[in-house]
Amino acid sequence: MELSIVIPLLNENESIEELHQWISISLDKHKYKYEIIFVDDGSTDNSWSVITRLAKKNTNTRGILFSKNYGKSQALHAGFKSSKGEFIITMDADLQDSPEEIHEMLNKLKEKNLDLVSGWKKKRYDSILLKNIPSKLFNWAARRVSGIQLHDFNCGLKVYRKEVIKTIEVYGEMHRYIPVIAANEGFTKIEEQVVKHQARKYGVTKFGSDRFINGLLDLVTLLFLNKFGKRPMHFFGFWGTIMLIVGFGFTIYLGINKLYFNQQARLITQRPEFYVALTTMILGAQFFIAGFIGEILVRNSKGFKRYNIYKKLNEK
Repeated sequence: MELSIVIPLLNENESIEELHQWISISLDKHKYKYEIIFVDDGSTDNSWSVITRLAKKNTNTRGILFSKNYGKSQALHAGFKSSKGEFIITMDADLQDSPEEIHEMLNKLKEKNLDLVSGWKKKRYDSILLKNIPSKLFNWAARRVSGIQLHDFNCGLKVYRKEVIKTIEVYGEMHRYIPVIAANEGFTKIEEQVVKHQARKYGVTKFGSDRFINGLLDLVTLLFLNKFGKRPMHFFGFWGTIMLIVGFGFTIYLGINKLYFNQQARLITQRPEFYVALTTMILGAQFFIAGFIGEILVRNSKGFKRYNIYKKLNEK
């Protein structure tokens, strides 16, 4: 198996069959051996019925159905785990990603020996205020924070080597940051390619404007976990030590000042330095406790269930 096309979807029954035909025509033209994996993220329309019909007619078409809506990251994770191709392509099911781009992106990946090629929707057919401007701000912030020079982190059309997707873990809403996750795992040969963006033909977008704020929060979380996820005491212990040093410093100052210089002065508890010392020492102790708890959790973590697959089609 050369290619695995992983397509997460939610309530896209109108576009599935058209997309399937478009992919088949595009890939058959170049004589690829491929599989198409539709991951139904708990759709409430008849998306699964369409996928079932396609899977019965095409043995290279497979389906995964979640028992409820878990999110795009979980859908991608399930598709990645099930894929058998040497190269994995992800794309959205709303017909805004063109399968015609796959051949050139794959050639670029092979010729330059890259780990990942990400699409860049340079010209978009979305609302300027609701999607274009927030998307540009989001991608600018992601570039600055992550150091990865991509213009469109959230583009659904990406091409990966098998080793990348079999190594990384996609969870929560981290699908936006797969390039960052891959780079953190050592797959740093990442480039982008300008791709055509199609106007949405059916239905409406499943993402609201809050995804940009959530995306930035996820980026901060990802960078923190990458740096301190396996050694939380290094973060909490550092700030705890700073707090305790400040607290002990003020305590020693108050003690010496009261004993040797201002014995007749007001009570220590009436001085603001006392509350600075008390607060910083309590915070320092809490930081250390958080660090110890984090270390215990890291050492005893055995993973957690991310989704529940209800049905599979054409699984071999």
